[in-house]
Amino acid sequence: MAGHRIFATSFASIYPLYVTKVERKDYTRDEVDEVITWLTGYSEAGLAKAVADEVDLETFFAEAPALNPNAALITGVICGHRVEEIEDPLMQKIRYMDKLVDEVARGKKMTSILRS
Repeated sequence: MAGHRIFATSFASIYPLYVTKVERKDYTRDEVDEVITWLTGYSEAGLAKAVADEVDLETFFAEAPALNPNAALITGVICGHRVEEIEDPLMQKIRYMDKLVDEVARGKKMTSILRS
C-alpha cells in the first residue's frame, strides 16, 4: 500500500507556510523553529539543512535525531482528526508538528506548547 501523498511533500514547501501562519498573528519564525526543534531534536543548523536540501516529510522525520518523549502529550484536533488517535506513526508526527504550529499561532504560552 502506498503512503499518503503528504509523505512525499518537501519540508521546504511546508515550512514557509508555517512561518507565514504565525507571522500573520504577530509571532515569529524563531517560535516555529523552537517548537519544531523541540519535537524532532533537530538543531537550528539541522533544520536549515533540511529546508535547503528539500527533504520530503518522510525523510525529515526518519532522519530526525530524536522525537521528543513528551510528544505523546500532544492532544487535540487537527484537520478534523484527534492527533492522539492517528494510527500511522508518520502521519501522527506530521500532525503533531501541525498542532504545535497552530498553538503558536493561537498565542498559547510556550511552556504549555512544549508540554513542560
